[in-house]
Amino acid sequence: MSRSTFTVSMLGAAATLMLAAACGSSTATAGGGGGATSSARGGLLGVASTSLGPVLVDGKGFTVYVLTADTPGHSSCSAECLKFWPVVPAPSGSGMPAVKGVSSALATTEATSGASMVTVAGRRLYRFVQDTAPGEVAGEGVKSFGGTWYAVSPTGTPVTAPATSAPATTSSGGSGGGGGYGY
Repeated sequence: MSRSTFTVSMLGAAATLMLAAACGSSTATAGGGGGATSSARGGLLGVASTSLGPVLVDGKGFTVYVLTADTPGHSSCSAECLKFWPVVPAPSGSGMPAVKGVSSALATTEATSGASMVTVAGRRLYRFVQDTAPGEVAGEGVKSFGGTWYAVSPTGTPVTAPATSAPATTSSGGSGGGGGYGY
């Protein structure tokens, strides 16, 4: 084997080991600095540590939210709402898998769009498009679409404690209300 072939082989083996190590760890950890640590990576849901404390996250580590205006059997999130607050989609196939760290019942229901979505403790779960990285909680406390949006605790209840920093807001330039975020 030539020296260059050996070097390429060793680099390939090292890259494989690093990838396996990165993919192999999927447990949630308490605390954490700037980002979220999630048990959901690649799964349906999980629990991550954020500035709000432990919250439910989707399979990519993004915070999931509930809308206080939703009631059992009725969603207040219309087509316009779903542009900013997409549903957490239900898995294909039958049944909901158990999720480590989630102590409330998971189920599915139909969104106003007709898509199948996940619920926890009977509450519909959504993501917020302005959360652009795992662990962000920009949707916490946002008032829009007839209610208030809150991150969800591992027990399935809304996290109503204030965040360590104010939620991001966007203005269209005027001084009038209107709810921000351009909707």
